[in-house]
Amino acid sequence: MTIADRYVRERERVSEACEAAGRSPDEVTLLAVSKTVDVEGARQAFEAGARAFGENRPDELMAKAEALPEAQWHFIGNIQSRRIPDIVRHASLIHSLCELRHAEKISRVAGELGQVQDVLVEVNVSGEASKSGVSPDEALARVQRIAQLPWVRVRGLMTMAPQGDARVARACFDGLVALAAEIRSQLAPDQAAGFDQISAGMSEDWPEAVAAGSTIVRIGRAIFSEEFA
Repeated sequence: MTIADRYVRERERVSEACEAAGRSPDEVTLLAVSKTVDVEGARQAFEAGARAFGENRPDELMAKAEALPEAQWHFIGNIQSRRIPDIVRHASLIHSLCELRHAEKISRVAGELGQVQDVLVEVNVSGEASKSGVSPDEALARVQRIAQLPWVRVRGLMTMAPQGDARVARACFDGLVALAAEIRSQLAPDQAAGFDQISAGMSEDWPEAVAAGSTIVRIGRAIFSEEFA
């Protein structure tokens, strides 16, 4: 199967999962995580219908966003302070924000560019030491503080589930969705209105995330790797 074939297959599977969960396929963005391929690989997915792509390295984000400006480009990797200007210039949504100092710099850079930067706050729902993100107990305060910054808009939450057990993944995603609802209820009305995104689920566990209520599923290997043919 080609990249285009695999993208179409995954798009169909996401639509079917949405329908099985009683949701509209329009509610869920399939983020094609193109970090393992070059510009040509991303272009093949774009020509098959992909419109939102995720990258975890600033250099790859810059190169592909400049080659395919018609697409939306999301940053999903660890944030390095010195690369924030490059990320803000090219990413329509940053998924992996958790540190206040990074949020403050993102706001400054976005202000200099005259734009508002959309972000998600990463939450370590599973509590695994290997994963980044604020704890669920810290999430409300962190979201409220970041939401006060003038050039940043907090659109929701992101998490990564432990691999290997669908039930554990589902519990993790359910916890994130419940946390997002709790936080939304505590935000000012104008902030709550835009706090509507849940980034959860990857190639191995996205069906559980769709069932839980995720609005963005991050699918990379199932699209771009031949092992998923």
